[in-house]
Amino acid sequence: MQRSLPWPPDAVLFDNDGTVVDTQELILASFRHATRVVLGRQLPDAAIMDSSGIPLDRQMLDIADTPAQAAELSRVYREYNTTVHDDMIAAFDGVSELLEWLDERGVPLAVVTSKLRGVCAHGLETVGLASRFRFVIGSDDCPAHKPAPDPLLLACERLGARPERTLYVGDSPFDMQAARAAGMMGVAALWGMFTRDQLAAASQPDAWAARPSDVLALMKTAGGQEG
Repeated sequence: MQRSLPWPPDAVLFDNDGTVVDTQELILASFRHATRVVLGRQLPDAAIMDSSGIPLDRQMLDIADTPAQAAELSRVYREYNTTVHDDMIAAFDGVSELLEWLDERGVPLAVVTSKLRGVCAHGLETVGLASRFRFVIGSDDCPAHKPAPDPLLLACERLGARPERTLYVGDSPFDMQAARAAGMMGVAALWGMFTRDQLAAASQPDAWAARPSDVLALMKTAGGQEG
């Protein structure tokens, strides 16, 4: 850890995909379907996952030949995603316990995601975790997106939290870059879609966590609790 973890934190913010909710297979399946239907080909899974963490429409602009084609890719992706979404997602093991522990101690929690707010909120309801969070900030709530700090700072503003006493837990380089730009402590979630090498090469997390229980252990240590 490069900085000491503040206790008590003013707030803990979480990314959604790959951090709270396991959506990797859902994302891959939706991308495969959209690119097959619209482009007549599939992208390598690694290429899809490398851009995970930025808004879908921006991802599609990077792979499409025209803005109209990008819009069609997004439309087909979302249409398919909606039909299989609830059957293909689950909360990561240990996340519920982490959220419960923080919630019981009065730490404000929120989600900051590159997903559309309504889609994210529905996913949190589906896995039974929506009630733990004060709100969700999605890509449709802020003109700028990660790795820009704007959506994280918006969450702090709504919570009345100081960025320097706020943590952001996320699995992508974009998450850690946004946390650093916002002046927050970034905790890299290694149970998500990116490896430690990928995160280290593109960002500078303040702390590493192999599983949600490691984040809980960090919190307990900062709070002077053994268990």
